[in-house]
Amino acid sequence: MTDPGGHLRGIRLKDLEALPWNSPQCVQVMLHDEEDDCFGLWMFRDGKRVELRLPGTERFHDPAPPTQGYAPHPGHLWRTDVGARLPEQTPEELRDPRPAW
Repeated sequence: MTDPGGHLRGIRLKDLEALPWNSPQCVQVMLHDEEDDCFGLWMFRDGKRVELRLPGTERFHDPAPPTQGYAPHPGHLWRTDVGARLPEQTPEELRDPRPAW
């Protein structure tokens, strides 16, 4: 399924979050956005979905959009262990605080 505008990102994980898991703490979800270098690993912690930081990776974020009319963007997951030139990280206070996934 393609989602060029990113509008389905949050819906997919919200649907998974709502399922009646026997052991939600054991659920692992791997996501690969089309612009990511590799899969990201997500798990449920205290009833909330969180991305686990994987060794050799970093999520780089764009500055927040000018208005709330734009869908939130999760940033780009890059491999940091392959010698590629990495983008400059946006300071946390300039990122979109809305969850994208």
